[in-house]
Amino acid sequence: MNITAINERIQSQKEILWQHPLYEKVKTMDDLHKFLENHVYAVWDFMSLLKALQSKLTCTTTPWIASANPETRYLINEIVLAEESDLTLDGKRLSHFEMYVEAMHSCGAQTTTLETFLQNVQETKNVFIAIKQSNLHPNVKSFLDFTFRIIEEGKTHKIAAAFTFGREDLIPSMFTEILKNFQQHFPDTDLSKLIYYFERHIELDADEHGPMAMQMITELCKDDAQKWAAVEEVSIQALEKRIGLWDAIEEAIYKREVELI
Repeated sequence: MNITAINERIQSQKEILWQHPLYEKVKTMDDLHKFLENHVYAVWDFMSLLKALQSKLTCTTTPWIASANPETRYLINEIVLAEESDLTLDGKRLSHFEMYVEAMHSCGAQTTTLETFLQNVQETKNVFIAIKQSNLHPNVKSFLDFTFRIIEEGKTHKIAAAFTFGREDLIPSMFTEILKNFQQHFPDTDLSKLIYYFERHIELDADEHGPMAMQMITELCKDDAQKWAAVEEVSIQALEKRIGLWDAIEEAIYKREVELI
């Protein structure tokens, strides 16, 4: 098996995401806020997938010992650099998660629920307890739980599969659709920080991080049929969880509209 075969096997799930009705439901600022307030958890847990890969593929402890594969070491470090310390619209250095939260603040989305959740993660020192105790939509909980179960299992190729096929490979297409919606429905609203965040992802993921992540999968699996099979399974599961997240956001927007009637 190879990357091409994996992409063929997961095509149906990817098409569901590309054609999801959510994109057309984000029509008002309140809709946009609902989207951001739920999607931000995917931005946050992505950083944990990233750091899990860095800890697996590089040496992050002392004394330093060279990790086994210089190629995967380079690939993940390159991605970490941009994701954790990118340039913002106004020239600061922030992680993409921090950029996203800053963009939420700038357009009026609330971050209180997110802040409470992250505080609970720190206080409990157990992300699974924090997820269970949260008031998040069950699909959002399931999405997060899946991510951290994969990380906890500790299989590098599985973490890379969730990172690559569940996230990086999808971001350019999904965010392009969302951007079109923003430009259509909010032409007079200043969404500059949010649009910059999305455009930055499209630029990085389409041209750099996407191909790098695919190469990383190839390096990790090589000719190991069992690893390729596991990558396929995790990739499908990750996409199903992403579909569930999109369903949850669509539901949140619908419920808000019903309440207004």
